[in-house]
Amino acid sequence: MPVLDPNPQNGQKKLLLVLGAMLLITVIIGVIASVASP
Repeated sequence: MPVLDPNPQNGQKKLLLVLGAMLLITVIIGVIASVASP
């Protein structure tokens, strides 16, 4: 898989997926921090 995809729609979908994953990880870390804190 090339890093720079010539197809803009596929690249946009990949970017959206990465942003979604980052947001999900941030939320999970927040939940873990809330549960871990007394």
